[in-house]
Parts: sequence; C-alpha cells; structure tokens
Amino acid sequence: MPDLKGTMINRRKMLQGMAAAAVAAPLFPGLAQAASNKRKPKRVIFFLQNQGFDPYTAIPKGLKEDCSLKSFEFEEPIKALEPLKDRLHIINGLHGRHTSPSHSAFFGALGGYRGGIGSPPRGATIDHVISQHLPETVLPHLCIGMDSLPNMRSRPTLATLSATGPGKPIFMHSNPQALYQALFGSISTGEVRERYEARSNVLRSVERIAQQNSHGLPADEKERYSSYTDGFRDMNGLRGRLANISDHLKKFAPEYGEKFTNPEFETDWHDSLLDLGISALKSGITNTLTIGSGRGEIFGAWKGLGVDKQGHNLGHMPQPNNEIWVKIRQYNCRMLAKLVKELESMPEGDGTMMDNSLIVYTSNNADKQHTSGANWPFILIGNPAGPLKTGQFTQMAKRPINDLYTTLLHAVGAPADRFNMDKDLAENYSSKVGPIEELLA
Repeated sequence: MPDLKGTMINRRKMLQGMAAAAVAAPLFPGLAQAASNKRKPKRVIFFLQNQGFDPYTAIPKGLKEDCSLKSFEFEEPIKALEPLKDRLHIINGLHGRHTSPSHSAFFGALGGYRGGIGSPPRGATIDHVISQHLPETVLPHLCIGMDSLPNMRSRPTLATLSATGPGKPIFMHSNPQALYQALFGSISTGEVRERYEARSNVLRSVERIAQQNSHGLPADEKERYSSYTDGFRDMNGLRGRLANISDHLKKFAPEYGEKFTNPEFETDWHDSLLDLGISALKSGITNTLTIGSGRGEIFGAWKGLGVDKQGHNLGHMPQPNNEIWVKIRQYNCRMLAKLVKELESMPEGDGTMMDNSLIVYTSNNADKQHTSGANWPFILIGNPAGPLKTGQFTQMAKRPINDLYTTLLHAVGAPADRFNMDKDLAENYSSKVGPIEELLA
C-alpha cells in the first residue's frame, strides 16, 4: 500500500494539539519501558452504546473485588463475550461526574470533560488522539453511528462523540449507501459508480469555486472560510487516494445487497455499517474506528430485534433483567464478537490482526440515563500478550475515566501524565498522575 498522508488533521497540527491533550513527559519511565516490551495495538475500536451501561448487565454475578474471570459465567446481556473472557478486562467503579453525563456526555464521554447537548467539543477526544499515534493510514479515523431509519436518512452524518480539538467535531456516517460509495465507489459498477463519479465531479467543482470566492475576504473571515475549503480538499484527496489503491480494495469490499439498498429494519443498516467498518479495518485504510450505537444521543431503535419501544423512553426502563435491554445488549455484544472473529481471520505478522487490536466497550452516559456519572463501566477486549491485563475484573475506587484514557495512551506507546485534566481539576476528581497500574500487564 502506498505511503499516504491522513485526511483529518496534519501531523504538525496534531503535535501542537497534543500538548493540551496529553500533558508533559511521563513521570514513570519504568512503566513506559515495561509497556514498550509488550505488543502495542496497531488499531483501536471504540464502541459506545447509549442510555448507559448498567454494571449489573456488565459484571458477572457476585464479582466485587479484583479477580480472574476464568471461573465466572457472564450475565445474559454480555453472554456473547463469554468465549472471549481470556481477552477481556472488565472495569467497574471509574467515574465521569465532571462530564455532566445525564442523558449523554456527548463529546465529554471520550474527551473526559464537561459535555452537553448542543455544546461544542472542548478538546480532542481520546479516540482521535490515539489515532495520531498508530501507524498512518489513508483514513486515520472512521466514525459510524447507528439510529432509527428515519434519523439515519434525515441526518446521514452527525457529530456528537469524537473531535480533533476544541470546536472541531468529527462526523459519524450513518447512511451505509453513502459510506459505501465514499469508500468503495472507485471499484464499483452500475448505479453506485455513476453516483460516485457524479458526486466526485460536484465536490471538485465546489472546492474550486470555494477557493475562488475566498479571495478578497477579511483575514478573520478568510481563516474561518478556509476550514470549509480544507474540508472539500480533504474529501477530494481521500477519494483520490482510495482510487489509487482500488485493486487492493476489491479484496475487502462488503457485498452491496438488499440490506444496503432496501432495509426492512434499522438493524439492516446497523449491520451494513458494521460490515463497512470491518472492511475498512481489514483493508488497512483505517486503524481507528468509533461506533456510536444510538449516535451518542437519547434516541435509537432496534425494531429488527423485536423491540417496538425506541428513543428516550427506553432510557427510563431499568436495564437489569429487562427483556428489551437484554436483546439490545446481546445484539451489541454479537457485533463485538463479530469484530473479533473478523480480525482474527486476518493474518498479521506472527499472529492475526486481533492480536494487534484493542476494543473499548462502554457508554456515552456512564451507567444509566439521568446519571450523575458516579460509576462508568468499561470492557476492554485485547491481546493477552499486550500491554493491558486480560481475563480480569478490576474494581476501581474514585478515579475518573480520564485516567483510563491516560492508560490507553500508555498502551499504544504514547505515555502521558494526564489526559484533558489540569492539576486543579485532577485534585477535585481524584485523578492520579500516570496510567492505572492495576490495568497494566
């Protein structure tokens, strides 16, 4: 594959922004050296479900203290992950009180800062920051969002979870037809190819017109306007780079069938979006994938699972032993299991892609709707030979989700003292310097 530059943010800007996101040099060089001896992830997947992740649906019954998962059976909502227990690390007790999660922390869920509906991102989110430390790819960061069919059709792109910096959101793709066209249009035939060519011509024309119209603008307006012209240039550049590797892409394009073109239920599009994300990972065009089940909001629908209720009302239903929530969480976990299986099917080095991957499973609003963020469960799925412990349950006390994100930076070989948390805020919310040692292998 050609050595291609990323399209979302250039390396110089990234290095400048990192000073705010990951503060100073690490104070634990011994830990940094220990991490360097482990197999660092080459790709990271974030999966965020909405409406909270109740600990009673995430933790095997009876677990309250740190221990191995080996002898425990998993609860029904996460039963699909039980065969992977040797690769899992279940973490309970982290908090995100400072993110104001309630209905959703939005960008704060992955940013570790105060979020809120309609609030722009206050800084880079951990998924983006990690993407800048992984091997460079054509598309450094792909975000996909799953919702009801009407919402995905009326708002095919939406930004609520990921950001490259303050006021710079990354948009999720929710229409699999449009995303397929963007990623695999250059190798398609028939109507898909015709639409791809037509859209490419329009984008090139818009970029040219936008550049011409920028002449003569006042300096402050010109700077703001340039963000739009840069966006069109990035889209056109990405299309060109994908076209350059079209022979490679042919091996990985998912089948473009009825689920894409004529979905009966929204879950047909959910499945199609997941297939596109998997194809992007397996083909190597991206190494960071963020999946928003519910798109970071209080909506979402799963009629394909036999669940008639949808949206905000779902959040007012208790999750433990609730048939509806069991179905939704089982579906999400089957998606995660499919991700693992597909990555395991791809040889890489002396192992498989999954041996060099990390999956982070959590929610965008801690444990439930209308939450204070006092408990924010996570499940990590990774390589037993990697930098993080696996086959383990860890009960944390007080530490914020930012400290886990600092630990993830440590795991990918970018050790930092803190993530998006200054000293005063750290003292107020029990953050400690450096990674969470209990999570390191």
